[in-house]
Amino acid sequence: MSFHSNSARDSLEGLSVGDALGAQFFVPGRSVPELIAGRPPAPPWEWTDDTEMACTVFDEIRARGRIDRDALAAAFADRCEPYRGYSGGTVALLHQIRDGRPWADVAGALFDGRGSWGNGAAMRVAPLGAAFPGELDRVAAQAAFSAEVTHRHPEAIIGAMAVAVAASHAATTRGKHCAPHELLDAVEPYLVDGRTADGVRRARKLLGRSVAEAAYDLGNGAQVTAHDTVPFTLWTAATFLRDYPAAITACVEAGGDADTTAAIVGGIVAAHTGIGTDGDLRGVPREWLSAREPLPSWVTTPAR
Repeated sequence: MSFHSNSARDSLEGLSVGDALGAQFFVPGRSVPELIAGRPPAPPWEWTDDTEMACTVFDEIRARGRIDRDALAAAFADRCEPYRGYSGGTVALLHQIRDGRPWADVAGALFDGRGSWGNGAAMRVAPLGAAFPGELDRVAAQAAFSAEVTHRHPEAIIGAMAVAVAASHAATTRGKHCAPHELLDAVEPYLVDGRTADGVRRARKLLGRSVAEAAYDLGNGAQVTAHDTVPFTLWTAATFLRDYPAAITACVEAGGDADTTAAIVGGIVAAHTGIGTDGDLRGVPREWLSAREPLPSWVTTPAR
């Protein structure tokens, strides 16, 4: 697998800006109408665990060109800063890994041995997909590996695979026209029947509907599950693939787990648009990048 640093980096930037802006709307007094009108909250925008874990995925892929699950689990555990908004269950899981318990045992024991079907595996994976444009089979497999260290339930794994494949396809079509249905068509071969797959297939039928209709039918992440999050994010990315600000605004407008939906959508869309505006392609606004809290130094320095 050959690492494409530009698209992977743009995806990470888009993910982190979406995460940081979405998180602003958990603060009382933030105005969704103001954002829709093009007036986002005043900086700085702090990012959450979504970005911290995505930075680790990016760093591991950049260093190795693949996912080493043992190394990824150890890095997640070492870098976990609970104040970033990690769930209590995730903090406990990562602390056990840090204390030396095998990640497979810890992740596999969650929820009476079923594993977590949360949206955490999907929220961090877009840069992995963007790193390998067009290599959909490999991206899907590596996304599954990246998910398993914390999320062993099939719904969570399929969700991560779908997001990574979408990001890979978005990077492949960068600078080209990509009809909304094409992004979802690219994901279809990697869906395994279940609630997440059902939602993604419904999302295709909802193309052309309003954000409110899509969120009502597909969910907005409020349940913090893969099946309540991934279908809506893929619908949003497909609908607004050439317009990053509109895509992130749609996530905030939908409510729910807005930092995570905006992180997933931002990572996919930025892989297609890049940074700034080029003709009718509206990428991550530079002023939004400036408003976002700087990323960790270990991910902004050259590859080790």
